[in-house]
Amino acid sequence: MHLSLAWRSSVAILSFGVLAVTASAQDFPRKPVTLVVPYAAGGGTDVVARSLAEEMSKQFGQPVIVDNKPGASGILGTSFAAKSAPDGYTVLVGLNQSLLNNQFLYTKLPYDPQRDLALVSQVASAPLVLLVPASSAIRSVSDLQRTLRSNAQGGNCGSWGAGSYPHLACAYMASSWKVDLAHVPYKGEAPMLQDLAGGSLTFTIGSVAAAKPLIDGGRLRAIAVAADSRSSALPEVPTFKESGFADPEYRVLGWLALAVPKATPPAVIERLQNAAQQAVRSPELTKRFEALGMQGMGTSAQQFRASYAADWPVWESLVKASGAKLD
Repeated sequence: MHLSLAWRSSVAILSFGVLAVTASAQDFPRKPVTLVVPYAAGGGTDVVARSLAEEMSKQFGQPVIVDNKPGASGILGTSFAAKSAPDGYTVLVGLNQSLLNNQFLYTKLPYDPQRDLALVSQVASAPLVLLVPASSAIRSVSDLQRTLRSNAQGGNCGSWGAGSYPHLACAYMASSWKVDLAHVPYKGEAPMLQDLAGGSLTFTIGSVAAAKPLIDGGRLRAIAVAADSRSSALPEVPTFKESGFADPEYRVLGWLALAVPKATPPAVIERLQNAAQQAVRSPELTKRFEALGMQGMGTSAQQFRASYAADWPVWESLVKASGAKLD
């Protein structure tokens, strides 16, 4: 008798808990939502996050606040978001660097992307482009390969830091093309592109947004886009695949996405996903993406998980080829 009563009480408590979570998810959000940006204010990620916050706020009827927590290649802010309450009120605005490839680069991370985070939506992609000085005789990927192979000293390539895609792609080229390449790391993309324009570097890979003014100004030449399709900002530039280099390592898009703590209720994740998708379709965000050389995505959580799984072995291969390991 007592066991039966206890069992019924447990079921009642469990049912009440499920109903409470469901009700909470249905009326989400009831207070301001915070978008954690693990990079400094003023950068591309921050600019997109603030535009996204404005659009999502209109849908929620609640303020959406941007909180910048920069440091350690996005690790500090990502760790903070991953360890926050799983209620949907703290949302990470991350890049593939912090959400995916850091786990292959760093020997120790204070978070595990797969264990600690749930994917919500990929908001935008940022195509990357292979660049040489405008004064260079190199006009294609094949030209670059031949030039490096014919030069006993090989060449050099720049990046905006160890473990960045330009660094990893440079290492992959050196390994797969069997050429000597010196990696020259910079503290940011701007000084790297200026040195490339001045002829101090053989080549590099940079963002379309940062490189386009230098391309339009006749200081840099774009020879291939690292994506499955051409960039709308540089429609005349072929992809690596069109240039005869179909390796998946040359089709890696940089993306910006939303994630939440792992135990966040599915209904809350869906609410955030729908808000992000609607925001991406807004004219305001479309203009912002175009200005930054980005392309809107607005994927579902399911689509994000699928593309994440597809990107996983590619980034793992790139990091392995580079030999890069960071503490």
